[in-house]
Amino acid sequence: MSRSMRLAVTMSVAVIAITSAGVVGASAGPTPGYVPPPLAIYGQLPSVEAPALSPSGNRLAFIERKGSRRYVVATDLQSRKLLAATRIDNTKVRALRWYDESHLLISYSSTAYPPFGFDGSEDEWSFLVSWNIAKNRMRSITMRVPDEQTFNTVAGTIERRVVKGRTKLFVVGAYVDSQYVYPALFSFDLHADRTRIVARADSLQTDWIVDAQGRVAASYTYHMRGKDEGDWILRVRHQGEMRRIASGTAVLDPPNLIGFSYDDKSLIVSFATTRGWTWKPLRLATDSWGAPLASGETFYEPTLNPLTGQIIGGVVDPSNPRQVFFDPALEAQWSALVRAYAGDRVDLVSYSDDLERFVVRVFGPHYGDRYLLVDWRTVDSYPIGNVYRGLSTYARVQPITYRAADGLKISGFLTLPPDRPAINLSLVVLPHGGPAATDDGDFDWWAQALASRGYAVLQPNYRGSDTTDSLLRAGFGEWGRKMQTDLSDGVHYLVGRGIADPKHVCIVGGSYGGYAALAGVTIQTGIYRCAVSVAGVSDLAKFLEWTNATMMANRNEFTRYWDRYLGVTGPKDPRLQSISPIDHVNAVSVPVLLIHGRDDVVVPYSQSKEMAEALQRAGKSVQLISLPHEDHWLSHSATREQMLEAIVHFLERNDPPG
Repeated sequence: MSRSMRLAVTMSVAVIAITSAGVVGASAGPTPGYVPPPLAIYGQLPSVEAPALSPSGNRLAFIERKGSRRYVVATDLQSRKLLAATRIDNTKVRALRWYDESHLLISYSSTAYPPFGFDGSEDEWSFLVSWNIAKNRMRSITMRVPDEQTFNTVAGTIERRVVKGRTKLFVVGAYVDSQYVYPALFSFDLHADRTRIVARADSLQTDWIVDAQGRVAASYTYHMRGKDEGDWILRVRHQGEMRRIASGTAVLDPPNLIGFSYDDKSLIVSFATTRGWTWKPLRLATDSWGAPLASGETFYEPTLNPLTGQIIGGVVDPSNPRQVFFDPALEAQWSALVRAYAGDRVDLVSYSDDLERFVVRVFGPHYGDRYLLVDWRTVDSYPIGNVYRGLSTYARVQPITYRAADGLKISGFLTLPPDRPAINLSLVVLPHGGPAATDDGDFDWWAQALASRGYAVLQPNYRGSDTTDSLLRAGFGEWGRKMQTDLSDGVHYLVGRGIADPKHVCIVGGSYGGYAALAGVTIQTGIYRCAVSVAGVSDLAKFLEWTNATMMANRNEFTRYWDRYLGVTGPKDPRLQSISPIDHVNAVSVPVLLIHGRDDVVVPYSQSKEMAEALQRAGKSVQLISLPHEDHWLSHSATREQMLEAIVHFLERNDPPG
């Protein structure tokens, strides 16, 4: 694999031209005379995002931003011409995927109330549109079926299969049974304009897996029972009928259907155990279970054959992501690609059905942050575009590990400013949301923006992160306790190494990270000289009450999820008071900035509004910034930029770097 780029693709919504221009490498810093890029570059949505290869690998679709306008663009890679473009602007497009060579599927979401006739609060509803590229015509993929009452929303996975030469789409949606809404599996044939329900559920927690012939091969259903557990049932197709093959009880974690084995002889199912998740093969010929899969056969994120659902590889170790493949030839090709970009991170983004063409994202000190087309047919790679145009210098990202106070090993990433040595720096602790999530060292626009202003940025995978099963489970019952001190232990580690100045440390975070920022100046004191909470939880009792009201149930999988981390038994548990920031506002002695989207359906806006009022009553320094028409994920450029500008201004005022 040559590292040189034979062709550079200059993308435009008006024309796609092939030039002989090379690519400019990103500077690794420190950079003499460094001038930080405008914050707007980081704050706006990416210049290029969501690239998707067609089944043949001959067509490419992506989202392109030009100024304040955004487009979905479809191109032909053989003729190197633009096929079509459609303007989307503020539409919250979440993903692109191809139905066939002629139809592009566009997934998007919208914040809204349930359809007329149904009760419920605002939620984020997902939808699917089919774009006929040749005719430049769009139509919604609706869940409407004759003589059925359905919700016109996507509620789960989307799979594509080719059966007897015809492409079919399988989508988890919802149907109405006696005024209750349950999941259903829908099939779509776009060419025949036919929609039907192929499987129904009588539980909100249901999933299906479809085989290469377009048949439902297996399903699992989880019924909540009593206060703290539920019953699960796993069914497998046998001689044309769905037969119960296994069942059991679980507090929260029923089995998950992962996919079919690489040899297509087994169904791979993951089970929760006291020591973490175990993958087990169910032999389809005999309906018998094999031994649990060994290390190296399970993945943090599996890679599936797009037509069959077979597991062909996956990503191991999210703290140091590495893509692997079972096929020796493909594994050798991928290893050669990684060696060609040694020192940079290479992630698989999209691939053709025959696995002959890949779209990858390369991020690191040599090539910055860009998408590439890798063609195994010609054994070369071609640039698609920079993820963020205007960035030529990137902050250094390096993995770190340290020990928490109780000896637990914590991994994470440290982003260093490009223009100064890593000595006695001002530090921003930036814990991720979730909390069951992971920082993996990829390009992070928050961290990069803050580092460009002279701050070192620590992103620890504290206990409760899903980096590993053991680390995730170590967080149960530790919300606001050891999950919080894991962050300050990272501060002490960097101070001890001489990297961070203990007098210049602030904490910034969103969602759970926003809670951690508030807890860092209420439950903890004396560590941070300022705090920024974006869409953070401040009143845990009210948050649990709101969750119950939203779900219209006192006990559900969401409240169980939170209770497990919080170590409580519901919103009336008195232990919540000790870890709720709003109950400790008198301890605050530093400035606090609160930022929250008005359309947030994950953490209600009231959590920040009431925290601001409590801090004001206590005479503390606090500012609340409301983001109109913004959701929990900061989906719009204007409000992203507003948020980032406010954070940097707040930090520079209260803790100027250097």
